[in-house]
Amino acid sequence: MSRVLPPMLRRLLAVLHPERSWMLGGAALAVLAALAAIGLMAVSGWFIAAMAVAGASAAAINYYTPAAAIRLCAILRSGGRYGERLVTHEATLRSLSRLRVWLFRRLIPLAPARLAALRSGELFARLRADVDALEHFYLAVLVPGAVALASVATAIVLCLIVLPAAGLAVLIGALLAGVLVPAWLQRRAAPDAATAVREGGALRGLLLDALRGHPELLAWGRVSAHGARIEQLARQLDARRARLEVLEATGGALVGLCAQLTLLAVLGIALGAAHRHTLSPPLLVMLALLALALFEVIGPLSEALARWSATLTSCARVFTLADTPAPFVEPEVSASVPLRPAVVFEDVSLRYDEAAPWALTQVNLTLAPGARVALVGASGAGKSSLVAALLKLYPLQHGRILFGGRPLESLHGDELRRHIAVIAQHSVLFNQSLLENLLLAAPQATAAQIERAVSLAQLDGFVASLPDGYDTQLGEAGALVSGGEARRIAIARALLQDAPVLVLDEPTEGLDAVTARDLYTALDAAANGRTLLLITHRLSGLARLVDEVVVMEAGAVQARKPVAQYLAEVGG
Repeated sequence: MSRVLPPMLRRLLAVLHPERSWMLGGAALAVLAALAAIGLMAVSGWFIAAMAVAGASAAAINYYTPAAAIRLCAILRSGGRYGERLVTHEATLRSLSRLRVWLFRRLIPLAPARLAALRSGELFARLRADVDALEHFYLAVLVPGAVALASVATAIVLCLIVLPAAGLAVLIGALLAGVLVPAWLQRRAAPDAATAVREGGALRGLLLDALRGHPELLAWGRVSAHGARIEQLARQLDARRARLEVLEATGGALVGLCAQLTLLAVLGIALGAAHRHTLSPPLLVMLALLALALFEVIGPLSEALARWSATLTSCARVFTLADTPAPFVEPEVSASVPLRPAVVFEDVSLRYDEAAPWALTQVNLTLAPGARVALVGASGAGKSSLVAALLKLYPLQHGRILFGGRPLESLHGDELRRHIAVIAQHSVLFNQSLLENLLLAAPQATAAQIERAVSLAQLDGFVASLPDGYDTQLGEAGALVSGGEARRIAIARALLQDAPVLVLDEPTEGLDAVTARDLYTALDAAANGRTLLLITHRLSGLARLVDEVVVMEAGAVQARKPVAQYLAEVGG
């Protein structure tokens, strides 16, 4: 069956190959339940008609065998349906879990260089909505297809054996209801189904923007305008989904019409054979009920193929994202790094996209082990881009960076970043406890190490004021703490890593002057023996923490001066 599927769906089956036993087991139970249901209808009809004929003619009849067959079909139908629900849903949940983990593992090497162009809502939609949509591939396409194929083949063979003309009528009806109607429905539904997937992703992105950017929308008076965009897109999506539902209902009605016409055809042929005494009345009833029961398993095919385009679109979106080439080819074995590494930038040039302006232009900079250097310059001068290049987050277009004498290409990204503690300008706090957020940097840290990092980050009073201490939840993205508190938590987390290189990107942002001064004093002690790179706009207290200042402008290093000389020149 996989050979007739599009390449993307064959690839999906390959990813889900470890769950094949559950998937095949669920399909087998579904086929068993469907065949038992058809058999129950056919045998029951034959038995009731045969008993009526026997009673009218006072003839003897063996009712033990058909009665046992009816009981067997009833047991298999009930047990099969129960088992099919359990197994197919277990297979679906296992498959979705495996696919989501597989996709997440493919995304990890892409962040942030290859994912920066995607909105967070779009990325979330592909991780959740598109993956969830693929459950229809198994539950609504593969399983109904297998059930219909097995049931139609079995029913037509039986009809051909009993009455070939009736078998031909059933075959024509099955082709109309199971092939032509679904194909017509799929062709009509394809544009709307594919577009609905994309519009659904766009709508989730707009809703996420509205939630996260609500203060900005309020401040600029754009809440109504943004709401109007959401409403317009929601109406488009609702109209598209309504058209799809109409098509699905039309498909169901056409399948029902085919069932009734097939039943009439079978009855007409069977009545003619019965009139010619070539077919017994019980077999006539059996053929009619067999044809009617068959369309119960053909009916779901219309809905399945109506979702076919949406399934293909979701599958394409998932694999397009997963196939994005990684920005770096990591070495199989990472080179070793000295305990006190030097950092050297040699003619480094970087831009985030081929059409984007250069963020760094031929940067040459050396940080000796234990050096303390401040990077200053206007916003957009390239300070944060220099740190991103050092952390191996974005590939260089020219030049190279040496870390401990080793080019970054020879160092695995995870190994490199274990040697660099970073306090980013926009640090992320997770919806977990304070302790769990701190332990991200050092999962094996002791209580004494945590207390020391918290003390250095000037967080003692904050922790003492928390109702549950270190177990206090910080909320989504740290929503339950202030900006200054979030900044100090990020500083404590970085200090807990105890890396030989410490990068501070605006560490005093959001702090009052007294706290900033005390923090600089604490960082001075914490940075003892480490290489320190400070990015800041604040000049107060600078001499307490660094020895040199590097001035950047338009992505290039313009000057490197002792901190005292720089402060004298700028009047700091």
